[in-house]
Amino acid sequence: MATSLPRRSVQAAHAAFRLVADMVYPPRCPSCQTYVAADGNFCAECFHKLRMIDAPMCACCGIPFVIAVDAYTRCPECLDTPPEFDVARAALVYDAVSAPLVAALKFNDQWASLERYVVMMLRAGKPIFEGADMLVPVPLHWRRLLRRKFNQSALLAYGLSRASGIECAPEMLQRIIYTKPQMRMTRQQRLTNVKRAFAVPETVHEMLHNKVVVLVDDVVTTGATANACAKALKKAGASEVRVIALARTVKE
Repeated sequence: MATSLPRRSVQAAHAAFRLVADMVYPPRCPSCQTYVAADGNFCAECFHKLRMIDAPMCACCGIPFVIAVDAYTRCPECLDTPPEFDVARAALVYDAVSAPLVAALKFNDQWASLERYVVMMLRAGKPIFEGADMLVPVPLHWRRLLRRKFNQSALLAYGLSRASGIECAPEMLQRIIYTKPQMRMTRQQRLTNVKRAFAVPETVHEMLHNKVVVLVDDVVTTGATANACAKALKKAGASEVRVIALARTVKE
């Protein structure tokens, strides 16, 4: 009967493979392409340029405040128009430094920093994952998925699942309308663009009943996509929808 290799042998083989791979393709900083010690690492200069999101922030959408506030304080936008999701957090401010990182992950198949991004998201959204039942990535329409070959939000969600032990359940949500790219749209245009773009298959409604869902996305801009997804998930029975993203835009 065949026996599996000892764990130490597997680890040693993996380490040897990484050593050879690093010699042939030395790891580089995902931002400036300077050589670094290991895949996914940033050089010191680029790391210090990254703007991590931390308290004080809106208790609901997670947008950072410039002055100290109570932990339960909400931003004017969340007070005026409460979002469909319950709480949202992001690891980074989406700016000139982080935008190329997201683009590299999204369009250029550069996944070396994926584990580093997962660590950042786990840190930024620690309360988000407490008591959660499942992770659901924001889906791509099948036409866009066919062209891009992968869903960057799903990559992040599976990474978070491996690190947290929370099940990743991409089948819970579908993008049923092929929407226009939202890069240059206003908030109102984005809301209209994704209004009925997402749906939960009837076959999984029972699995969503009274569940706490963590919606995973790469970037939160106006919250329009997160709102549309949260509305569909709650309509199908989810009791709570929390959002975690790698980055989010911030009005300066």
